[in-house]
Amino acid sequence: MARGLDAKKPTGALVLADGAVFLGQGLGAAGAAVGEVCFNTAMTGYQEILTDPSYAAQIIAFTFPHVGNVGANAVDIEASSPAAAAAARGAIFRAAPTAPSNWRAEDSLDAWLAKRGVIALAGIDTRALTRRIRERGMPNGVIAHDPQGAFDLDALRAQAQAWSGLEGLDLAKDVTTRQTYRVEETRWRWPEGVGAISDARFTVAVFDYGVKRNILRALGDVGARCIVLPADATAEDALAHAPDGVLLSNGPGDPAATGTYAAPQIRKLVEAGVPVMGVCLGHQMLGLALGAKTKKMSQGHHGANHPVKDLTTGKVEIVSMNHGFAVDSETLPAGVKETHVSLFDGSNCGIELEGKPVFSVQYHPEASPGPQDSHYLFQRFAAAMDKRKKA
Repeated sequence: MARGLDAKKPTGALVLADGAVFLGQGLGAAGAAVGEVCFNTAMTGYQEILTDPSYAAQIIAFTFPHVGNVGANAVDIEASSPAAAAAARGAIFRAAPTAPSNWRAEDSLDAWLAKRGVIALAGIDTRALTRRIRERGMPNGVIAHDPQGAFDLDALRAQAQAWSGLEGLDLAKDVTTRQTYRVEETRWRWPEGVGAISDARFTVAVFDYGVKRNILRALGDVGARCIVLPADATAEDALAHAPDGVLLSNGPGDPAATGTYAAPQIRKLVEAGVPVMGVCLGHQMLGLALGAKTKKMSQGHHGANHPVKDLTTGKVEIVSMNHGFAVDSETLPAGVKETHVSLFDGSNCGIELEGKPVFSVQYHPEASPGPQDSHYLFQRFAAAMDKRKKA
């Protein structure tokens, strides 16, 4: 079946592996891209979402109907490594973006997407697509843009069906940095913009599985100088920098695939006694390193309005999430405590290793985009590093 809301000849198409076709207006780069189709419920921060390396090999459908009217700029790009420049493969909007109307805009969303090689589609029934994903799970699909509207739908469907999907894919190796580098920045603030650390209190070794810039800046806000290492760096590589703590970053793909080389190194760091904090894929990496297992989710969690309960305090946080895999709480070994759970589906959202300064969360405490309820986690990490320094 074909769904389209534009009376003009369609120049964009989304073709799912099950044969469903959505036709509309093509935007951004011309061409075709295959990926897993998910929906994101955030109402703001589309540029941060589209440049989050965790979305590698995915096509994002935005449920909010008006996306793109503040344009794009160079500061709000989340990909830190040049290898992660592409991030999302495609974007889907209910309405075509209007001309930018914001003092920070440097480009229109359409032009910015084209420059980044991201294919986009507008004018389709995003409610129907979202409902389809909720009922049937995240499908494989192909998003295509041809200014002439010449589509071979059968060939696109065959391409979607032939793609193996995210399970078994180690995508961290595709988005990680190729060499170690240092970051000493703080969060963007009005009117100064992005700040710099004047006198670092801590040194944090960051394993880059697809790290976001604002995770590094959030660490900077607690006085941490970040040494960013490739995903396949060893524990010895990290410890050579004499870090006060280690952060395991967010990233894309199947955690079980990345964990084959990452988990053994994380176990060594835990045994070394250094404070460890994990975020998103880093949370899953820590879970694997401590003996738990991960599993694929049906719809995943993608948005900036997800309720999560902190079981240690009883408080409920509204958080930003982006993941299609989760730590299986039923496989947590003795000594590993579940600390946070999703109030949407009860899935695991946080763990800690009892007796050691080692913890992680499934969501994004840097909140870019999203609410700032979880910034306290960086303070908790800083407190653990400070305690170790004074020991």
